[in-house]
Amino acid sequence: MSVDTPLLATVFGEPVHTTPQDLFIPPDALRVFLTSFEGPLDLLLYLIRRQNVDVLNIPMAHITAQYLDYIAGMQAERMTLAAEYLLMAALLIEIKSRLLLPRPPTAPEDEPDDPRAELVRRLLEYEQMKLAALTLDALPQAERDFAWLAVMLEYTAETRLPEVCPADLKTAWMSILARARHTRHHTVQQEALSVREQMSLILRQLAPDRFARFESLFDSAEGVSMLVVCFIAILELAKEGLVVVVQDVPYQPIYVRLVSEAEGITLRETAEKA
Repeated sequence: MSVDTPLLATVFGEPVHTTPQDLFIPPDALRVFLTSFEGPLDLLLYLIRRQNVDVLNIPMAHITAQYLDYIAGMQAERMTLAAEYLLMAALLIEIKSRLLLPRPPTAPEDEPDDPRAELVRRLLEYEQMKLAALTLDALPQAERDFAWLAVMLEYTAETRLPEVCPADLKTAWMSILARARHTRHHTVQQEALSVREQMSLILRQLAPDRFARFESLFDSAEGVSMLVVCFIAILELAKEGLVVVVQDVPYQPIYVRLVSEAEGITLRETAEKA
């Protein structure tokens, strides 16, 4: 065999210079390859990018020859598929002919100087759409990259009122003292004051299902001493879990409510655990 024989392929490290006589090419081999393109523009863009050709300066003769070689591989029964490719081949041949022929001096003004301009515009638009499609396809898709999972959760909403802090009680107490100073008497007399008795009196004024304003439990006419005893009585009742001191929103009036029997059991269990 002559050394100048062109090398066709290398199989298992051995050079192959001639086509094997028993080589079998399936009839649909070219069909599978050609149908991998999504259309004539896709095939044309593939030929241009494979040779690293500037899309703004397409060598029409070379690209047209390669394009015709590709569509020649389509069989007669695939003419329905080849119709679009043949239309593009005709367009390439027309552009090639217009590039070869001199432009007539009386050419219309709206005719472009470069007959490849419209084809270049279509190729650039197609390439942008193709890149955008690849970007979208790379995003995670349901049922392809991940599966949806539904979880049923049962929950109940509980209304939680703002907690009353010592500063709120101090503000309410100072407001009560300020009103008491305007109605206090200067008569000095001995008074028998009892916190337990005042606690019982407050309990009789309250009900489990009704809120009473914090200020309404104080009588400014009874003097500062009685106000102090009443304030201590409310604190003792709250400490023993007999009353609840709540506030709807911060910096708003404070309310006092009698604790129901069920709430009392819950509070005692919480205190024992603590």
